[in-house]
Amino acid sequence: MQVQSLFITATNTNVGKTHTTVQLIEAFACKGLSVGAFKPIETGVSTIAHDASLLLKACQKVNEKFKDLTESDITAYTFPLPAAPFCADIHKEIVIEKILEKYQELSQLCDILLVEGAGGLMVPVTKDFMMIDLAKKLEAKVLLVTPSRLGCINDTLLSMEALKSQNIEFEWCVNLFEDKETFSEVTQPFYDEVFPEWWSVEKGINRFISTY
Repeated sequence: MQVQSLFITATNTNVGKTHTTVQLIEAFACKGLSVGAFKPIETGVSTIAHDASLLLKACQKVNEKFKDLTESDITAYTFPLPAAPFCADIHKEIVIEKILEKYQELSQLCDILLVEGAGGLMVPVTKDFMMIDLAKKLEAKVLLVTPSRLGCINDTLLSMEALKSQNIEFEWCVNLFEDKETFSEVTQPFYDEVFPEWWSVEKGINRFISTY
């Protein structure tokens, strides 16, 4: 059976990709699926790859095949500079094929592999290869995580247009975190009108995984 994959991206950095991915790991496991996680590139890593560590711990609770893995086993590249991969990769080490090989290795350990991107869709991995290109290369369905802060409508719509331009199948959700108190007044009316089926990480995870 070919493993299913889901690429988790966001409108920008610090929106809630890792938080969402951890919720998905737990929810898919409750459905009876063997779940794995892959963080292809993590920047801002001094000693421990924080995001990869959180994902690995969540996987180890539900998938025996991840028990003996380390953070470096579920990442292809880590860099100390907290920046876009292209900028953090000061020695130009990134080879896309290595990322694809790591993806294939981890795919052997699970029924569904959750791949967490870095930053947003147009974040450069190399000079001419963006995060959106990786999602397309993996032929993965995409989950776009958007923030609840003021200005998120613009960011959400732009990211949707980028995915549509590449003919990438996607779903999207809101991580209700920043400006949570004012979201219902300054943002939600538009979403309710244009996207009546929109959902939040807090309330829609189970509905989302029911499609798998």
